[in-house]
Amino acid sequence: MAKNDLKTEPTSVDANSKIDAIKQLIFGENMAEYSQEFDTLKKELATRRQELSDFIDDTRKELMGAVDNLSTDLNIRISDLEDSLNEKTETLENKKMDRGQLGDLLIKMGEKIKS
Repeated sequence: MAKNDLKTEPTSVDANSKIDAIKQLIFGENMAEYSQEFDTLKKELATRRQELSDFIDDTRKELMGAVDNLSTDLNIRISDLEDSLNEKTETLENKKMDRGQLGDLLIKMGEKIKS
């Protein structure tokens, strides 16, 4: 009985080879074509992914450069505004006169006109 049981039970290698043979009969060349098309699509996808990654890196570098330039320009403009404000403040301080000094000058002018 043991001999008959061994002969009738297929081994896993035999079963796999039979399944592969059935697949080949059913799908045949189409399976090979599908496999080739999938490989082509995978390669194309990998290429596109790399191109996209490179594009993102280039864009990131350009944006960082633009931000740096904008930051530098902004700092220059702020410095120019600060300098302008300081100049205006100094001019205003020079032009502004104390009321007491103005009163004294007017009194002196009035005394000169009287005499």
